[in-house]
Amino acid sequence: MRYHLGMSFSDYIIYVDESGDHNLVQTNPAYPIFSLAFCIFKKSDYIEQAVPKLQNMKFRWFGHDAFVLHEREVRKRLPPFDLLSNKERFDIFMVEIGDLVADIPMTVIAAVIHKDSLKAKYTVPVNPYELALKFCVERTVRFLEEKKQTDALTHIIVECRGEQEDRSLELEFRRICDGKNMLGQIDCLDILFVDKKANSTGLQIADLIARPIGLRVLRPDQPNRAFDVIETKFRKNAAGDHRGFGFKVFP
Repeated sequence: MRYHLGMSFSDYIIYVDESGDHNLVQTNPAYPIFSLAFCIFKKSDYIEQAVPKLQNMKFRWFGHDAFVLHEREVRKRLPPFDLLSNKERFDIFMVEIGDLVADIPMTVIAAVIHKDSLKAKYTVPVNPYELALKFCVERTVRFLEEKKQTDALTHIIVECRGEQEDRSLELEFRRICDGKNMLGQIDCLDILFVDKKANSTGLQIADLIARPIGLRVLRPDQPNRAFDVIETKFRKNAAGDHRGFGFKVFP
C-alpha cells in the first residue's frame, strides 16, 4: 500500500471482483471472456445499508454469518448452500439476492474483454486483467471527479489471488496510476489486497455481480435477471446511457 501524506480519505470505497480467467494461451470455449466489476459505495450507505442488509439475509437463511457468500458456491449448492438444493427454495433465495443488490445504493463500473477477439486483433495482446483494470480505473476517476472526491484518497479492495499474481496486479495498478492511462497521473486511488476468507460485505456483493455481467456479453439473448438489476447500477452519462461510461466491452 502506498500512503499519500496530507490526503484525507474520500467518502467512497470500492470493492472489486472478476469472472473468468485472464489466460490467453488456453481459452475456455465455454467462457472465452474476462469480466471485471468495480462496486463503488458511499461509505455512509455501505455502513448503514449494505452491511446490515447482507447480515440480515444471512441470519434469516442460515442462522449465522460465519461464511462467505460466493456466487460459484451458491450456484453449485456447495456447503453451506446445500440447503438450497430444493429448486423452489433456491429460486426464492436468488430472487432475494436480486432484491438485495437492487436495494443497496451503489455504482457499478465494469469491463468485459473478449479474449479470442483480443488475440485476433493484436499481435501482442495485453493481459485481459490489466486491460480491464485500466478501463475501470479511468471511469472510476471520472466518477470521483463528478463527486468532487479526487482531492481525497479512495481505496480499491481486491481479493487475493496468489502472491505472484497480486504482485503483478499491484505493479500494473501503479503503472496505470503513474500515467499509463488516458487521464494522466492519478493520485486519488490506492489498492488493498484482502484474503479470500475475509467476510467482507463489499467483496461478497462484488462477487455476485461480475459473472452476470460477463454472461450478458457472452449470451446477450439469454434471460439474465441478475444483469437486469445490475444494469440499473451502472454509471451513466447525462442522457442515461451506461455504454462506455459505466460498462466497457472490448474489443
